[in-house]
Amino acid sequence: MRALHFENKWVLITGASSGLGYEMALQMAKVHRANLILVARREDKLRQLKQQIEEQGHVAVKTIAADLSDINDIDRTVSIALEDNNLYGVILNAGITYFGKHLDMDWAQFNQLLQTNVAGTVRMCQQFSAYFEENNREGGLLVVSSMAAILPTPYQAAYSGTKGFMLNFIRALSQELKSKKFSMTVFLPGGMATEMTDNEKFAPLKRWLMPVSQAATIGLEAFRKRKNVCVPGLSNRFGVYISAFVPKKIIIRTLGKTYAKALMISQK
Repeated sequence: MRALHFENKWVLITGASSGLGYEMALQMAKVHRANLILVARREDKLRQLKQQIEEQGHVAVKTIAADLSDINDIDRTVSIALEDNNLYGVILNAGITYFGKHLDMDWAQFNQLLQTNVAGTVRMCQQFSAYFEENNREGGLLVVSSMAAILPTPYQAAYSGTKGFMLNFIRALSQELKSKKFSMTVFLPGGMATEMTDNEKFAPLKRWLMPVSQAATIGLEAFRKRKNVCVPGLSNRFGVYISAFVPKKIIIRTLGKTYAKALMISQK
C-alpha cells in the first residue's frame, strides 16, 4: 500500500481550534499542502485559523462549528464533509480530559467526556470508514488516542478508559475492512504542552510534556506512512517496552503517586 499523498486533497480535522488539532492543521496546510475541513466547537477560533492558513498558503479551507458530543452535530459534520465526494483523509482528534479524583467527577462531566471521546468518535469512524470501504476510495483515517490507553493513569481514570477503548476499537476494526486503498492509524502521544494542559493542575507535570509541534509532525508522518499504531518519543516507547515485563500494577501505582503529588500541589 503506497503512502498517502495529501497535496491538493481534502482532509478533515476535528478539535482543530487548539492544541494538537490546531498544530496538525497548520502543518497539513504548510508542509503537506492539503485542503482542510476544520471542525471545532469555537467558531471564532476556527475563523481565525482559516484566515491564518489561507494567508500563508494556496490551500482551500472550510470550517464547521460543531459539538462532537451531540449526535446531530456529528451527523451534520459528516454530511458536509462528504457532500462533494472528494474526502481523502480524516483526523479525529477532538477529545476532552478530566484530571482529578474520579469520585469528584460529576455525571454530567463524565457523560460529556464519554460522548466526545468514545460515542462521537466511533460514530464518525463508522460513517467515514463506510465511505472509503464501500466506494473503494484511496485515503486514510487517523484517530488520536493516548499513552493512557496502554498505561492506565490514576486521576485520569475515565480519560484512560475512553482512550483504551479507541485503541482496541480501531485496531480491531481495521482488520475487518477489505479495501487495500484505505488505512487506519492510531496515534498514542503522551503528555503534550497544549491548551488542555495549560492550567495549574498540570504545572508539576510540565517537564514531561512533549512540544505539541513535535507530536503533530510525528503523528502526521505516521498517518502518511499508513502505520497502524504510532507511539511518539523515546520515553513513551520505553514505557510501552517495560510494560511488557514490569507488572502493570507496579507501573500504575508509580503513575498514581506521580499524579497524586501533582494534584496535591495544584490544589494548594
